[in-house]
Amino acid sequence: MSRTLTEAGRRDWLRLARTENVGPVTFDQLISRYGEASLALAALPDLARRGGRVSPLGVPSLEDIETELADGAALGARLLCACEAEFPQALAALDPPPPLLWVWGDAKLLQRSIVAIVGARVASAAGQRFARGLAAELGQAGQVIASGMARGVDGAAHEGSLPTGTIAVLGGGIADIYPPEHRNLHARIVEAGCVVSESRPRQTAQAKDFPRRNRIIAGLSRAVVVVEAEIRSGSLITARLANEQGREVLAVPGSPLDPRAKGTNDLIRQGAAICEGAEDVLRALEGFGGFREPDQDRYAVSGDIPEAGAEKLREAIADLLSPTPVSRDEIVRAAQAPLPQVLAALMELSLAGRAELLPGGMVSRA
Repeated sequence: MSRTLTEAGRRDWLRLARTENVGPVTFDQLISRYGEASLALAALPDLARRGGRVSPLGVPSLEDIETELADGAALGARLLCACEAEFPQALAALDPPPPLLWVWGDAKLLQRSIVAIVGARVASAAGQRFARGLAAELGQAGQVIASGMARGVDGAAHEGSLPTGTIAVLGGGIADIYPPEHRNLHARIVEAGCVVSESRPRQTAQAKDFPRRNRIIAGLSRAVVVVEAEIRSGSLITARLANEQGREVLAVPGSPLDPRAKGTNDLIRQGAAICEGAEDVLRALEGFGGFREPDQDRYAVSGDIPEAGAEKLREAIADLLSPTPVSRDEIVRAAQAPLPQVLAALMELSLAGRAELLPGGMVSRA
């Protein structure tokens, strides 16, 4: 269910999302528990202290938030919060969704049927030609194309779909142009399509930002097509995320002699559909079951958790964590405690920097 935020509510939402140790999972739990970002912000110091944090939690100042909002406004960009009706339905269906999205360009494209085309940065000429042609054909069939504006396959996919609708999802801010040679492409996408990012508008991308970028590419899309990819590549991460999110995954087969075909051939071996042209993608979309809506209001208040015995439970849960991610269900089973109390303890540990809450219901030691 969507809600309408006041200007003060939007600032609080953004401020909570930018707080140290508050990722999408922790953000989602804080809003579920307190109902309003302002109430969650007020509770943060005590929650972090309970989790074992000694130093103050890094919460952005109102001046920092005003600066970010002013940067976005100066570009002509829009901030979409996950609770708002304009937020892309596909992303809102994720568990959890990204808390917010900066959008520069035509935001209406985010509500249409989207197909992601991703692949190798050092792509072959044939791979780039295929991606460009596939994007153009799918665009003519009414699909919007999403990709990551990287070199190689991504850039070719954007070029092919510029006339019909393309979305560039960036790891850095919407104004962070990388690679530099895509400056002109970036400008044309802003003019004819849209550029989106979770990051601050002028933030420079770091390595840790790209898994989040890949999750958004997959989450926006009904289907993800991998054109070329080596065995260890970000494109395969995007494909895995798409599969976990219930999206269709397709791969373009290639020569076993080309390392860039090893990743795509392996996807096919694991059950991905073969893509030899636009008709294969459109056929796969016919079987797409749609985005699963939450059974209840994602942002309904779930209440506070009693403190009695909570410190002992938190430390027991902290001892159960390791660098290897495990499901929260496993932690609940091992802790032999009620689910709400375990989730509350994990949230407090994450705010203290002692646990990392991951999408997909996984958790590890931070």
